[in-house]
Amino acid sequence: MSKKVAIIGAGIGGLAVASLLAHKGYEVTVFEKNSMPGGKMNQVEMGGYRFDTGPSLLTMPFVLQKLFDECEDDIDNYLTLIDLNLLCRYFYPDGVIFDNYSDPDKSIQQIENFAPKDAGSYQKFLNYSEELYDRTANAFLFNPLYRARDLSNLNFMDLLRIDAFTSVSKKVDSYFSTPYLRNFFKRFTTYNGSSPFKAPATLNVIPHVELNQGGNYVKGGLYKIAESIHRLAEKQGATFRFNAEVKTIHQTEKRVSAIELTDGSIFDTDLLFSNADATETFLNLLPENSVSKRRRSRQKTIEPSCSGFVMLLGCRKKWTSLKHHNIFFSNDYKREFEDIFDRKVMPTDPTIYVANTSATDPDDAPNGSSNLFVLVNAPYLTNKQNWDEIENTYRDLLIRNLEERSLIELRESIEYQKVITPNDFFKKYKSNKGSIYGTSSNNKLSAFVRPRNKERTFENLYLVGGSTHPGGGIPLVIQSAFNAVSLLNRSHKKRRMY
Repeated sequence: MSKKVAIIGAGIGGLAVASLLAHKGYEVTVFEKNSMPGGKMNQVEMGGYRFDTGPSLLTMPFVLQKLFDECEDDIDNYLTLIDLNLLCRYFYPDGVIFDNYSDPDKSIQQIENFAPKDAGSYQKFLNYSEELYDRTANAFLFNPLYRARDLSNLNFMDLLRIDAFTSVSKKVDSYFSTPYLRNFFKRFTTYNGSSPFKAPATLNVIPHVELNQGGNYVKGGLYKIAESIHRLAEKQGATFRFNAEVKTIHQTEKRVSAIELTDGSIFDTDLLFSNADATETFLNLLPENSVSKRRRSRQKTIEPSCSGFVMLLGCRKKWTSLKHHNIFFSNDYKREFEDIFDRKVMPTDPTIYVANTSATDPDDAPNGSSNLFVLVNAPYLTNKQNWDEIENTYRDLLIRNLEERSLIELRESIEYQKVITPNDFFKKYKSNKGSIYGTSSNNKLSAFVRPRNKERTFENLYLVGGSTHPGGGIPLVIQSAFNAVSLLNRSHKKRRMY
């Protein structure tokens, strides 16, 4: 059995696969270009304020639980999960406020007050979303989809009923008549960086994952997940090299033979798992002659997910209007997505997400203060948007918008601040054109044709992370690690047959 494993990147996918392989007895070394584990799941601490800079909600915690179970360790020794009864507060432009709870009856009671025509459809849509999950979970999410045999046990009728041939928007509109519920349910598509007006209605499975299965916060912040999996991997025997950027992958015939770092050092390996963005792996890390012109061309044309404009604001003030998760809807939701994905410019009237984790975890901010993580969806990097020119003006636009929407005296309260633009995501994480969520799902097939977790043209190259199958988000990235290890086990079994 090949024993020496190199892993490029200590994002969640790299951390998870390092834990699994080290537990199986492989000699695992993880190379990370930055100084901390976690990739885009990271944190910033300044002046007594703590901010998560990546995911802000944990869904499908059973996938994370499985990772610790597979490594014969107890997740409770690492993490304290907190169920969020109030999932998110939504602010509409006309002043309507919708508190969305994990208990559907509580949510429906509110809907009856501001959108009575749609109250009866809320549970019906959640039932539809659950049916989509039942049809797609084993078929797509928890299936490597690497060979024809992976489809053999799937129900063909289920495959015909996953709503891949209409859009999220059109399906949502068929259930609801008011902009309140229409915008609410279209919001979930942004969780994987796509547009509800382009993405297949299959992605209406996402509301089930949050609203029916529930959402969790982690005591001490979501970054505790990255720290915990890092500890788990080290406990299993994995070695980590930080500030160690991989420059190129060396190959011998159809095998990866080594990786070369930017400092010139070379590390020989029997197996390589890349947690780098798949586009970065194929176009910049692998030798040009090792990837066919057709494959390189196809990889170049893959549409990235959207990026994000982030403000971290440490504020000497609390606002009673803010809960843990908050969303301030724009006036014209469709135009907003046209700006982002068609015109590829920042929306002048954006929907704004604000995480205020100090509402749940007071240690995240000094007494009487708030740690606001402010996120607006942004186009991936093109020559249409110069971030050096617009960073400050766009920050001011968002602050004015929030002050008008109930965060009175926000500007005066700011004690610490940091801005993160798509340029920063690109420079720090080498994500495809600064995207946050890997590949977009803005056409009927893109959600199902992401790069697989084993590269077919190499005998020993595997891919994990949000740019690969089955997609972005904490649970799916961890699942990519399970998929990769499963495909590695298959290759061992195949060799033993000959």
